[in-house]
Amino acid sequence: MTTDTVLSPEDRLYRIAEEGLCIGCGMCQTAVAGNRIEMCRTPENELRPIANDGLTHDDVDVVYDICPSLVVRGMEPERIAPDTKMDDVWGPWRRAVRMHATVPEIRHEGSTAGVLTALGMYLLEAGRVSFLFHVKASEENPTFGESHISRTPQDVIAGAGSRYGPTAMLSEFDKVLAQGEPFAFIGKPCDIAAAKNYGRRDKRVGELVKYWLTLVCGAFMPSHGTQDFLEGRGQSFEDVKRFRYRGRGCPGPTTVETSKGVFDYTYLDLWGDGSSGWVMPWRCKICPDGIGEAADIAASDTWPGGTPTPEMAETDLGTNAVIARTEVGQELIEAAEKAGYLTAQWDVTPDELSHYQMHQMQKKYYVWPRHQALKDEGYLVPKTHDLRIEELAAQLPEATNAAQRDGTRKRLRAGRSREPRPRRA
Repeated sequence: MTTDTVLSPEDRLYRIAEEGLCIGCGMCQTAVAGNRIEMCRTPENELRPIANDGLTHDDVDVVYDICPSLVVRGMEPERIAPDTKMDDVWGPWRRAVRMHATVPEIRHEGSTAGVLTALGMYLLEAGRVSFLFHVKASEENPTFGESHISRTPQDVIAGAGSRYGPTAMLSEFDKVLAQGEPFAFIGKPCDIAAAKNYGRRDKRVGELVKYWLTLVCGAFMPSHGTQDFLEGRGQSFEDVKRFRYRGRGCPGPTTVETSKGVFDYTYLDLWGDGSSGWVMPWRCKICPDGIGEAADIAASDTWPGGTPTPEMAETDLGTNAVIARTEVGQELIEAAEKAGYLTAQWDVTPDELSHYQMHQMQKKYYVWPRHQALKDEGYLVPKTHDLRIEELAAQLPEATNAAQRDGTRKRLRAGRSREPRPRRA
């Protein structure tokens, strides 16, 4: 496509989604006042921004500045202490350690090992924050997530377990900030990127968010992937009353409740073996930071090669690899361990993290040539800062970079990234 056509504000806004970059986080709704952008469910059952009356080019300039699909930053340099270690792939880190929630029930209920759940409970019970801002299952659309404020440990546990469905976590972030209380933010790396981008315009973000916690994120699943999964097993997407992607074990069952009963499937049923059946948005395939470099703490799975075997899915109690990137993050995990909320097993290295998260390691090397393919074809290109993606690509053979660039160009030309223009369902 070409970029020399003068576009309207609506065209510029919709271009993000039409080119497959929108993740549906909702930050654009918060950042543009006056209800001129509204997150809506589309006929394709995704969450996308819709332009209302009065949208201006200045409004869209704001969106282009804060959208986490267009601007992705690593850790702020001023938050990296002088003695912090740096890895080309994994970024700044002070400690990386295998840990799990000490309480067996929390370890079982949470994703992988319940570390983020246990940390949230510790922050509340120790009085370090007034609330957690995170995601739980949507009551209205069970395969979706929705933003949630937890003020009690019981609230935290109710939100445990990964949410892989569409989630406009930040569509009303201004209401969270308006409470004026210190809180911890637990979200995907792209949600943290959006909130921190917005924080450059709203100083309350830096003043009120005391802890940034994330998961190492492989992708979320677009609605058509979930629908295909259900229909392939004789279930109706519209008949789903509750949907739990994982947790209650490691990774635990994918549990679907419909009018016909409750059905358990496996993580591998949902996602495939890591090389087949893995349905994800285009934006996730070119993500420069699935490992959460802007967070104080990132928690990952610890499956060798990045995918659980069927036997592990049945017997693994779960262990997170926890990366503390800042002094704030390191102090938190060590305080939570001392207080009995977390149990440490042993420290690990970035090479071991890459073994657990091979998909993440490979994508970090490949993302620069993939972004160059976007530029070649006249698509929007994410702007990255402090993520070293060009330096990583320079370490690869020229033939590898060329293959990634050419392969991405072919996919773009075949329309693999394209989405319909957003409209209300």
